[in-house]
Order: sequence, then structure tokens, then C-alpha cells
Amino acid sequence: MEESGRMSPPPVARAEIVVDLAAIRHNVATLRELVSTAMMAVVKADGYGHGLTQAAGAARAGGAEWLGVATLDEALALRAAGDTGRVLCWLAVPGEDYAAAVAEDVDVTAYSIAELDEIADGVRQAGRPARLQLKIDTGLSRGGATAADWPGLVAAARAGEEAGHWRVSGIWSHFACSDEPDHPANDAQERAFRDALETAEAAGLRPEVRHLANSAAAILRPSSRFDLVRCGLASYGLDPAPGHTPDLGLVPAMTARASLAMVKSIGAGAGVSYGHTWVADRDTTVGLVPAGYGDGVLRHAGNVAEAWVAGKRRPVRGRICMDQFVVDLSGDEAAAGDEVVLFGPGHSGEPTAQDWAEACGTISYEIVTRIGGRFTRRHHDRGDPA
Repeated sequence: MEESGRMSPPPVARAEIVVDLAAIRHNVATLRELVSTAMMAVVKADGYGHGLTQAAGAARAGGAEWLGVATLDEALALRAAGDTGRVLCWLAVPGEDYAAAVAEDVDVTAYSIAELDEIADGVRQAGRPARLQLKIDTGLSRGGATAADWPGLVAAARAGEEAGHWRVSGIWSHFACSDEPDHPANDAQERAFRDALETAEAAGLRPEVRHLANSAAAILRPSSRFDLVRCGLASYGLDPAPGHTPDLGLVPAMTARASLAMVKSIGAGAGVSYGHTWVADRDTTVGLVPAGYGDGVLRHAGNVAEAWVAGKRRPVRGRICMDQFVVDLSGDEAAAGDEVVLFGPGHSGEPTAQDWAEACGTISYEIVTRIGGRFTRRHHDRGDPA
């Protein structure tokens, strides 16, 4: 409290992630209008780093009829937070307890007859039928039943449906190369999915939703939309297929920023950070950013990424350390406490998550889901102070 009785302003965050919930709502609404079918917003991995329950609420407000998560725990966290809409989860290991998910009316996924058996145990414990979805591996060679195992899986699922264990609510698969729209795997996977649907129909299954398209396919491949699309990255305003995606007006929802911890002058010939992988070729000033690989800042960003300080993009100099990294201010005026934007929407010229991804040789998915650690996270709506 100040002597005048006025409250002191809140301290500037050392490092924080600011998430614009209005951007998520806008992105989901934009995608929902584009695809003209039902929409699942994927909020796994803590809402792609944006906050599981907050991202879910914004996505629902934007028109998402479904939410998608990987694990049973994530699905149950949504229920505990009060979400009552359709939620699908799809990744479990042998021995997991399905009973709580069944009791909470979560759609669970089976890849195999062994998983059907475990879901049936959960049904008995919960005392109610499950909502069950089946996944076919159409060429990603990851989760899902193989084409050889698919007829047996759908037959067992149909038998369980007739026995009252569950209602088969969905059949789905996942693209491997949808971010490369001309890749021949896309046509092959869609054909395989249609074949799998025919097999399921012949077995007597009538799912509520059939879904194949992720963000890139939802935007670029209308034939793959079926009854439902699953949009993860695009819901957060990031480009799922750089170089191919039309400008839809999506808005990146995450800004990662910090306060300069120190500014100092260094002379020509001074080495910066571990290993002296960058040596100043002139007298300059450098700024110390209090975040590092312990907070999810990729170590690969050393000497290749940029941050926004004092109205300009500033190159990262030297290696990223566990708690900090250095930017070159090139003699410009800046002071300890000034804002550093690692990445954001890009509206003011600051780097974006995609810029960091390209600099580090990775994808924007990794940039936004890894950032965290000692960063605080704050949610706001556009129009509020950022």
C-alpha cells in the first residue's frame, strides 16, 4: 500500500504466458463456419499449453460441440470443471480404470478387443453403458486397429452393443500427412477409412459420428470432413500446414513474455553464454532474459531465434541456459524491467510461435506445448489490458 492509501500496481511478471480466450473463441467459430459440420476442439496437453479448462470453455463458447483429449485423466478434469458436453478420449494403457469415465459419460476409444474387455469391466463397475468409439489405423501406423484386426474388432463391438455394454458412438482415424495436401498418403488413408466404415456398417454398427480430419485436413481437404472434424492447433490460431493454408483470419492466442533482468555493455571480442558460441564482433549492449530451457525455451533457439525488445526484433546470442538467455540490443536504449516478447500474435512485428519453430527446426505445436516451467499463466479477453 502506498502512503497516499492507493494500492501499488501489481509487480511486473518475471516471465508469463498470456492467453487470449477471445482469440480461441474466434478461431473455433471461424473454423466451425468454414467446415459446415460438427467441430471437436482438441484440448489435450493442457490445452496445447493454453490451459485445459480455460481453453475448453472458450472453445465451447466458440461453438465446439465436442472436446478431444488424449487421456482419461484429462477427460475427467473437464468433467470436474463442470463441462457436460461431448468429450472424447483416446489413449489408455492396459490396466487403466475406465469406470469413472464411463460414469461421467465420456466417450472412450478402443483399438483392440483387449481394450473392449477392459471397457466392459468399467461398464460393470459404473453400472451404466459406455459411449464407445473405435479407431482404425488407416496408415499412420500409430494407435488404432490394423486393417487385418478391424473386422474382429467391429464384430466384438457390435456384440457388446447388442448385449447392452455400450453404444458405438463413433468411428475414426487420423491422417499422417495432411499438412502436405498433395501427399499420396492422404488419398490412400481416406480410401482406407471409407473401406473401414463399410465393414463396420456391414457388421451392423451405426455410429453417430465418423471423423478423420485434423486441423490441416479440416481446412484443406473437404472430402475428409464426414460428420465431425478435430481441430487442435488451428483452434489456437496457429497454422497447421505452413505454406498451404489460406488466410482464414485465425489469431494466435498465446503470448510468451518476460521482463529484462539486466542490461549491460560488452566489448568487441566478448564471448556470450556457455561455450562462447557467439562472440561480439563490435561493442554492443546485451539484455538478460530470465527464462531458459528449464521453462521450455528450446535450447535450439540459441543463435537462431529472435525476441522483441524496445520495438525491434533482437537476435538471441549464445546458448540458451537453464534459467536465462541473452539478446543483442545493438546499443539501443533498453533497461532492466523492460518487456521482452519471445513470441506472440505478430501484430506489432514481434516473432510468432511459427517463427520460433522455423528457427529451431521444429513445429509450432512443440513451441506452445513446451513453454511453461516457471512462467506464470494468465488468461484475458481481447480488450482487457495485456
